[in-house]
Amino acid sequence: MMRTIAVAIAKGGVGKTTTSVNLGAALAAMGRRVLLVDCDSQDQVVRFLGVRSQVRAGLSHFLVARTAEERNSAVLEARENLWVLAGGVGLTELKRWLGKQSKSDTILKERLVPREGALDYVIYDCAPGWDILSVNILCAVDEVLSPVALQAPALQGLQAFLTYIQSVQKLNPELRLRYLVPTMFDKRLKQSRSYLAQLQKAFPAQVCEPIRSNVKLSEAAGLGRTIFEVDPEASGAEDYEALAWRVDQDA
Repeated sequence: MMRTIAVAIAKGGVGKTTTSVNLGAALAAMGRRVLLVDCDSQDQVVRFLGVRSQVRAGLSHFLVARTAEERNSAVLEARENLWVLAGGVGLTELKRWLGKQSKSDTILKERLVPREGALDYVIYDCAPGWDILSVNILCAVDEVLSPVALQAPALQGLQAFLTYIQSVQKLNPELRLRYLVPTMFDKRLKQSRSYLAQLQKAFPAQVCEPIRSNVKLSEAAGLGRTIFEVDPEASGAEDYEALAWRVDQDA
């Protein structure tokens, strides 16, 4: 059965796109068929994967397209078993368009429906803001994975995001916070260890093993490659592979 996951939290700079791209790549390497949906106007997913020059259309085109052929043309194959719907500045106009539609909260759920058996995962890389597209995403998924940088502002962002989830659960009762992924973990720092302990105490079932601070993750993004393509022995590769195994075993 296909799983739908929003990588989301009400805070920027915590590793959402890094997590979306490398989790998706790790699942694809395991033979799972994955669609990454970039829901941010900065268009980071295709940049992180080095396929920006190949993009001809994206999510905004997909949702307003009238035919299956038009919609399919927006989907880009980035790697084996890994496809992308790009974001970009077109999402600004898309949000205005969504606001003019009837039942505007569920358009994404109604239109982004892969053929049965075509995909194992649809992973949405979400922007940190809160708007009509954010509501659409949370109405379209069953699971939320929240990267939480082990820093005070990120923990505050998590608290705000939990209220968003609760409000959308009135529209989508199936929605649940499934995973909390601590990022930027440095075991040498007392603060980092303390914030991790706080998360584990408050959310014992949802907290995953932390993603350690690793400069290779930033280098990989800058090169338009996944961490597995840059340095498969790096701690970042080990951590995202472990996260992928945990997520996949929960299927």
